[in-house]
Amino acid sequence: MSSPQIVTRFAPSPTGYLHIGGGRTALFNWLYARGRGGKFLLRIEDTDRERSTPEATAAILRGLTWLGLDWDGDVVSQFDRKERHAEVAHQMLDRGTAYKCFSSKEEIDTFRTAEEAAGRYPLFLSPWRDADPASHPNLPYVIRMKAPRQGETVIDDKVQGKVTFQNDQLDDMIVLRSDLTPTYMLAVVVDDHDMGVTHVIRGDDHLANAARQTMVYQAMGWDVPVWAHIPLIHGPDGKKLSKRHGALGVEEYQAMGYPAAGMRNYLTRLGWAKGDAEIFTSDEAKAMFDLDGIGRAPARLDFKKLENTCGHHIAKGEDAALLHELQAYLMVAGKDPLSPNQHDLMLKGMYCLKDRAKTFPELLEKAAFALIQRPIVPEPAAAAFLDTVSRGILYSLTLQLQSATWDKAHLEAILTEAATAAGIGFGKLASPLRAALAGRTATPSVYDMMLVLGRDETLARLGDACR
Repeated sequence: MSSPQIVTRFAPSPTGYLHIGGGRTALFNWLYARGRGGKFLLRIEDTDRERSTPEATAAILRGLTWLGLDWDGDVVSQFDRKERHAEVAHQMLDRGTAYKCFSSKEEIDTFRTAEEAAGRYPLFLSPWRDADPASHPNLPYVIRMKAPRQGETVIDDKVQGKVTFQNDQLDDMIVLRSDLTPTYMLAVVVDDHDMGVTHVIRGDDHLANAARQTMVYQAMGWDVPVWAHIPLIHGPDGKKLSKRHGALGVEEYQAMGYPAAGMRNYLTRLGWAKGDAEIFTSDEAKAMFDLDGIGRAPARLDFKKLENTCGHHIAKGEDAALLHELQAYLMVAGKDPLSPNQHDLMLKGMYCLKDRAKTFPELLEKAAFALIQRPIVPEPAAAAFLDTVSRGILYSLTLQLQSATWDKAHLEAILTEAATAAGIGFGKLASPLRAALAGRTATPSVYDMMLVLGRDETLARLGDACR
C-alpha cells in the first residue's frame, strides 16, 4: 500500500509584507512537498478584518512569486470559510467535546483576579462546562472546547522532538465567538483538515498552539498532521530580527538586487544542512531537503554569505534569464529600464560581466561601459591617462583597428604591437583605452569591451578621445 500524498501549506496573515522568516517557512514547505511529488498549498489567514488588506495579500503573492515558489490550486481565503468553521464548532457540541459558555467578560475577569490573588495560575474554569442544557439562559454564548483536565498532551515534533504540555495548564479555549466568528485555533485546524494537509511546517512561535490544535483534531476524531516547528531567524548579532538589522521583507531583497535563485539557495541553508552541501540548484535542494536537517537553534542572517551565494548563481546563471530578472529588479527598484540597445549589449557581454558580480547593482556597475552613450565624459582619475602622448598612441591604434578582424586573437595582437611600437608596457596602453572606452579606471578587459561594443562604437569612442 502506497503512502498518502504529502500535502504542505503556507498560511500567512495579510497584515503586511512577506517577512524574510515567512519566506523561508514557505520555501521549506515548498521544498518538502515538491521533493516528494506532493502538493504545496497557499492559504491567506485573513480573519482579522481590521488589519488584513488586499495590498498585503498582493505583496505576499509577489514575494512568493519572486522566490519562485509556485502553489497548487487556488489561494484559499480563511475568512471565506467562516461558515464551515462554525459548522465544525457545532459538530463539537453534538459530539460532547465542546460546550456553550454564557460567562460574561466581567465574570471571567473577576475569576482570574481571584486566582491570581490566591497565587494560582489564572486558568479560567467555566461553570458552564458540565451544566445541564436545561439551565442555559436565553443569552449570547461562546462555544468552548471541553479540553481534558488530567494527563498531558504530547507533540511529537520532527524538529523540536517530543514536547509535553500538562493538560491542567490548558484552558477550555473558545472555538466560536458569540458573533459566530471562529477563533484562530479552530479555523486553522478545520482548514488544514479540509485541505488534506499532512505536514504542518511553521515557526516555533506556534509550538504551544500545536497542543491546543491537537485537542481540536482529537475532539473531531481527525488524524493529527506531522508537526515540524522551525526556529526563527535572528540578526547577525544573535538578537531577534528587527529593522535595525536591515531588510525584513522579501521584496526588499529583490529591490536590493539579489537574484531569486541565490536567495532560495541561501534561505534553504539558513537553519538547514545536508552534509557539506552549500551551493545547489532548486532541483538539487528538492532532492536533498528533509526535516531531519533542520536545526533547533535560531539561524543567523549572514549578509556576506548571502552575497557569496548569490554571486555563484549569477556566475552560473543562463544569460537571457539573468537579463530578464535584472529588468524586473530595475522595475521594483524604481530605476529606468534598459533600452533595446542596452539590452542587446548586456546580453552580448554577459559572458564577461557576470563573473564576480554578487548582485544586480554590481552587474550593472560592471556593464557601465555598455550602458553609457557618447560622448564619454571620463572620471577625473581616468581622464588623467588621456594626455597628449596617450592620445597620439590611441590615434595610431585607431588607424590599425579600422581594417582589423574583430576577434580577441587579432585584437590582442594589434594592441600588443601598438604598445611595443610606443615603447610602453601593455598596462600603460590599457589605461587610456579604458578611459576612452568606458571613462573609468576599473572595467572588464579592454578586449572584452571592444568585442561587446563592436567595431563601429569602439572606433567612434577612440576617435572622440583623440580630439
